[in-house]
Amino acid sequence: QVQLVESGGGLVQAGGSLRLSCAASGRTFNRASVGWFRQAPGKEREFVAAIAAITWSASNTLYADSVKGRFTISRDNTKNTVYLQMNSLKPEDTAVYYCAADLSRTLPHSDYERYNYWGQGTQVTVSS
Repeated sequence: QVQLVESGGGLVQAGGSLRLSCAASGRTFNRASVGWFRQAPGKEREFVAAIAAITWSASNTLYADSVKGRFTISRDNTKNTVYLQMNSLKPEDTAVYYCAADLSRTLPHSDYERYNYWGQGTQVTVSS
């Protein structure tokens, strides 16, 4: 029902910024909650941020403590795209970043097991 294509990853120096995009196809995208996860070499998959299907309230977003204040998740439903703006990047942010969609929920959450659709991932490398 939903296909996700990620872009925007790359190499950046510490303190720099990147904006990841997750372009989606499917009519149900606007009703899906979307999350960002990352996985670094030798580490477990980690929740980053999530956004609700309806974004008129500030409570419609969730962030991991490690990225709060630095990363911002947003969505443009007219473009079927979810963004992850990453500022003040640190070397420990280096990972493969994945976006995921949960068609059964409208509220953001961090449970990766409940996300049913995943993008292919995009590499983010932050040099020191």
